[in-house]
Amino acid sequence: MDFEKSLQQLESKRLQALRMGGPDKIQKQHGRGRLTARERIDRLLDKGTFLEMGLLAHSAVPGMAEKTPADGVICGYGLVKGRRVALIANDFTVLASTNAETNLKKTLQFKAQVKEKARVPLIWLGESGGARMPDCQGAKEFCTLSGGGVSTLAPAYTHLREQPFIFAAMGECYGVPDFQASLADFVIQVKGSAISVSGPRALARAVGQTYSGEEMGGWEVHSRITGMTDRVVDDEEECFQMIRDFLDYMPDNCDTLPPVRPVHENAENRMSSILDFFPTNRRQTYDMHPIIGCMVDQGSYLELKPEFGAMLITCLTRINGQVVGIIANNPLVNVGAMDVKGLDKLTSFLCLCDSYNIPLIFLHDTPGHLVGKDAERKNVGAKVVRAQQALFQVTVPKISILIRKSYGKACMNMCGPGAGPDFIVAWPTAEIGFMDPEIAADVVYGNLSEEAEKEALETMIGDLDPYPAAGDYYLQDIIDPRDTRTYLINVLKIIRDSKDKGMSQHRLANWPSKF
Repeated sequence: MDFEKSLQQLESKRLQALRMGGPDKIQKQHGRGRLTARERIDRLLDKGTFLEMGLLAHSAVPGMAEKTPADGVICGYGLVKGRRVALIANDFTVLASTNAETNLKKTLQFKAQVKEKARVPLIWLGESGGARMPDCQGAKEFCTLSGGGVSTLAPAYTHLREQPFIFAAMGECYGVPDFQASLADFVIQVKGSAISVSGPRALARAVGQTYSGEEMGGWEVHSRITGMTDRVVDDEEECFQMIRDFLDYMPDNCDTLPPVRPVHENAENRMSSILDFFPTNRRQTYDMHPIIGCMVDQGSYLELKPEFGAMLITCLTRINGQVVGIIANNPLVNVGAMDVKGLDKLTSFLCLCDSYNIPLIFLHDTPGHLVGKDAERKNVGAKVVRAQQALFQVTVPKISILIRKSYGKACMNMCGPGAGPDFIVAWPTAEIGFMDPEIAADVVYGNLSEEAEKEALETMIGDLDPYPAAGDYYLQDIIDPRDTRTYLINVLKIIRDSKDKGMSQHRLANWPSKF
């Protein structure tokens, strides 16, 4: 054996694979304003840390080996800010990273390895044109493609939330990438990308509909209508930073706690001004975001699905360095009344936090659920119950703070009295009851004179006062709003000092989908 010749052959094959689809295809990718898959990996991971699996893989079709370096998909391990991660990246320069036998074998086996052995966060940088024709068209080819070379499809289309899974849509994401996005814990969409089951050409031929990729699955569709996308970014560099930001709130896997970070020395300063953002008039709307900002560590805040169901805020943040998930009504939108989108958003966030051992904080100010004919046609009743079913299975610590209104079933959905909070307090401004007192007064007393109506309303408002609930120990305390952060810090210390450290039993890990 000529050992030197063997090494030269190896080096040649490796260099050929690293050239991806070749200079013309790389130039075309850059012309779209997009990086190549390998450039994306270099930008995201710590320098020099990527260990690739399957560099020399290629298409199983005879004669296609040289045209399909790595068969259009790159898999491997690396570090992000010193933390081990697994990574899959579609290489669009190679046959649009379409799915074929070797391509899927790599991704399925790699996902299975990450799930069963490595147990580290998985990042998928998506950009694929869907299925490769004619490789998967025949009966044998289709069955081979479906099996992907593994004994079960479970690694492909099941995510049991055992380790965080991040999907980033970097371009067209048709077919398999769409399904992966549907499974992921966190989806980022770069503006100009599209996520859909079918690409425009196949759709036009199959059902005669002519829509662009953006019309079917652009960022506005998935951030505002479907809720699949958690965050939208302007460009790829912002996408990489968003991935790093999300990872910073996540544990490596479901059996570990999220990382604790140092606390900014001036973290307490904003609490003294919290009432500046809270109106004295109970009918006046306000934005809950500044209220949250006063409670949490400075510079630590990542909101999920901000444009979907915006009457409900769901965010990852830190309090005294510890990761928490906050679910807060926002009276600025629909006066805080949750619609079906808000309920779906609630359910999704409960699954995320319970799966990754993140304590939940609920901030109440809601007059109830948004009901009516349109809501009923969107199955609002079932959505209410479904969210409650998820809530009742949550086993991470739950902390409820009743800030202002907390009425009816919405009070239950927000983990109010009777819904199993571990810690529950109220501000003196809290109102607890079946419905808004103005509606209740009208239902009970009917048409009254102005003076009688005022008296009836005062009676109803008085009945909602938090002190009777505290007196019967439905509330553990009523606190000064300016003491809220101190209260939360004390509670979180109790949780960390407890026997289970706030670890979940992960009952929502196999919740079938995001919603």
